[in-house]
Amino acid sequence: MRIIIKIIAVAAALWVATQLVHGITVSASTTAGEVGTLLAVALVFGVINTVLKPIIKTIGCAFYVLTLGLFALVVNAGLLLLTSWIAKQFHLAFHVSGFWAAFWGAIIIGLVSWLLDLVFGD
Repeated sequence: MRIIIKIIAVAAALWVATQLVHGITVSASTTAGEVGTLLAVALVFGVINTVLKPIIKTIGCAFYVLTLGLFALVVNAGLLLLTSWIAKQFHLAFHVSGFWAAFWGAIIIGLVSWLLDLVFGD
């Protein structure tokens, strides 16, 4: 049940990012299609973060220390771009159109996810 709530929270965060960041789009033709796309992309984003983020943190540990953690913003933007690419491979109507859109989108997704975790708990 916890995983389902987390996926829904990330889908909500992705939706907020699509509303606030020019360059992050969900181009589904119906509301149900948009919700389904956001849930599928949230699942992909969760898998990518679960698998790749620890590896990147381990390998890039020096960059995290040297930049006082700001390198995490670049990593999160890269993971969001990777999510967009994988979504395209699965023919999902989700697109991130460049690094800066991914950068700001990752910040918004992180903040909204954090706020939803505060509200709903772990």
